Amino acid sequence: MQDTFKVRCKGERDSAIDEQQLRDNLLRLGFGSKQLDRLLNGTPVTIKSGLSQAMAERYQQRLADAGLITEVLPVGATSSAPPVPPAPPTSPIQQPASGMPQRRMAPFQFTGNGSEYFGIWIVNILLMVVTLGFYAPWAKVRNLQYFYGHTVLEKQSFQYLADPWVIFRGRLVAVAAFIVWSIASNFFPIAAMALLVIFIPLVPWIITRSLKFHAINSAYRNIRFDFVGTYWQAVKVVYLWPLAGLLTLGLLLPLAVQRWHQFLTDSARYGRSAFALNLSVGQVYLFFLKVLGVFAGLLLIGGVLSLVYQPLMAVFAMAAYLALFGYFMAGLTNLVIDSIKLEDHGFASSLGKRRIVWIFFTNSLLILLTMGFFTPWAKVRMARYRASCSEMEVAGDLDGFIAGEAQHAGAVGMELGDAFDVGFGFG
Repeated sequence: MQDTFKVRCKGERDSAIDEQQLRDNLLRLGFGSKQLDRLLNGTPVTIKSGLSQAMAERYQQRLADAGLITEVLPVGATSSAPPVPPAPPTSPIQQPASGMPQRRMAPFQFTGNGSEYFGIWIVNILLMVVTLGFYAPWAKVRNLQYFYGHTVLEKQSFQYLADPWVIFRGRLVAVAAFIVWSIASNFFPIAAMALLVIFIPLVPWIITRSLKFHAINSAYRNIRFDFVGTYWQAVKVVYLWPLAGLLTLGLLLPLAVQRWHQFLTDSARYGRSAFALNLSVGQVYLFFLKVLGVFAGLLLIGGVLSLVYQPLMAVFAMAAYLALFGYFMAGLTNLVIDSIKLEDHGFASSLGKRRIVWIFFTNSLLILLTMGFFTPWAKVRMARYRASCSEMEVAGDLDGFIAGEAQHAGAVGMELGDAFDVGFGFG
């Protein structure tokens, strides 16, 4: 009995679905236009191979729903055997009476541990010292590969696929640019100012290139992510909306925050499937009002405390800062992740505000007391907690995503961002 199967197509389609509708359905499943031409020209094409029979039948069923007739054959079979009829969905993807796929929550997990990561971390530091920093690209890739490889969803880990040599070449360009600017600032101040003026419009380009580089070198189940945000979209979220927030004395800052996360999410892709952020500006304003309420309450308590016992104010100020930090970071992360969609799938985050504050505070304290040696355990501890609070709301199953065409991007943008301390992220 064969252990692996393949899904093959000979260009046949459901007669009840016209060709344009079939193409639209297949595009939504992740096929490219060139792939569609090959699928529909009548030549036998293997769509997916190396599958279990159950998984092959799931692919066949999903394609049949789109209108494409396929057959499931044992790997190695060349004869045009009668097609295996699509199997009815098994319990994990059972269709309810309404016709909508059943939804379930799939938790993320982080399986790394501090002792294991310490070995990677300390070797990276030693090699960077010995090589005067030239090992940094390899250190970065090793770190990301560790954290990606230990982040698990549905028993499958994520992958980080960047080539350190590509990052190294990008870093050389960034370092050269920084050296030129440093020399100019010391000996030719006017030239340095001119270079700075030139650099300002480059920041959005650096950001988009960095996000794209990280995305296409990240994968899950051998399907790469992508980032398709444009330069002018980045200009608006990096400069235009924050400037509007400052000019309105903060009134438009929630709008700037919403636009930033909309840019990050709506430009992200998994294969050919687009992420979407269903977060309204009103929801962000409501969240900021709650943050202001917490801030006002802490300010009131601090005022009363200053009248009662002044020496405690320093301790209270630190506690108040941590409380506000935890409320803002956990609350905003939960709000954004809960609003993300990937086709029919969703996401959920349940970070606890007090728990985030506790982890952040104790990690900082232990790093300080151990002169930095607790850093690996601190990073693993935070990664484990964030993963434990994250879930994917799966509609049916995750096997319907089909990898898009391989893409490549340079690392110059990412490394310029590192060299000039341009900070950005999804958090």
